[in-house]
Amino acid sequence: MKKLYISLILLLCPLPILADQQLINYFFEAAKIGETEVLTEFLDEGFPVDQRNTQSYTALMMATYYGHEQAVEILLSQGANACLKDKRGHTPLMGAIVKAEWDIAKRLYKEDCKQAHSTGKTLEQFAAVFGQTDKLKALIAKK
Repeated sequence: MKKLYISLILLLCPLPILADQQLINYFFEAAKIGETEVLTEFLDEGFPVDQRNTQSYTALMMATYYGHEQAVEILLSQGANACLKDKRGHTPLMGAIVKAEWDIAKRLYKEDCKQAHSTGKTLEQFAAVFGQTDKLKALIAKK
């Protein structure tokens, strides 16, 4: 039913209108709760994978923060940019570190972004703030 509803919304709305806040909210809610079928439907209909919400987050950031590994994989496979930063300078990988989502962090680390925080902190310094230095070192060693 959700797939049909999203398909109808996307069919009835031409692409220039996709910036409509309600559609953006649906997309981000799907990322937040890991609703991969809905995410896929949006993306298959041409919804911009790196769309930002009002807090400056992308769907990849949301899926990462809430621990939805399958949603992260779908977004990355559809071209989501793992190197984008939110308004505080955090990347999706930094969100994974904060939430100790190490399977997701391992996947995001492979994207090989310049992971410096906007304040100039390196990824290692960022991990230290959250007491995750050892976990990050183990992740880097496995790369």
